[in-house]
Amino acid sequence: MPRQVLIDADGCPVVDLTLQIAKQFVVSVIILCDTAHQIEREGAQTLVFDKGADSVDFALVNRVKPGDVVVTQDYGLASMCLAKCARVLNQNGLEYTADNIDALMLRRYENKKLLRAGKHPKGSPKRTKEQDVRFADRRPVLIRTILAAKKAPA
Repeated sequence: MPRQVLIDADGCPVVDLTLQIAKQFVVSVIILCDTAHQIEREGAQTLVFDKGADSVDFALVNRVKPGDVVVTQDYGLASMCLAKCARVLNQNGLEYTADNIDALMLRRYENKKLLRAGKHPKGSPKRTKEQDVRFADRRPVLIRTILAAKKAPA
């Protein structure tokens, strides 16, 4: 059974580019989003879930299989997908791995602690065209990830 690409599409700026790359390698794509972000694209299956805390994340985790490729910017979701032996990339082309996920999760935890204390850590700046170019330049990372997943035993 061919591997698939699952996109956590709520707030994902690289849906179209990911579809373009997956199409080159004849890999199926599932777009997961909530009712506030319904994203339909030709060549992909879209699954829409109720708007709610982590509803899309849990739906994605329940569908991911070893060797699948997941595109998400959510560290918690990335961690759960890594535990299920998926390959996970963020919107800038960074591959989440066992070597970097703990530090990312710690940073998320520290930011949440600051929020609970009434301090607001600096958020991410608005996405720029340069970031899109960087993701496109990192296309080989996604291609290698898809190819490695396709070659992995089921």
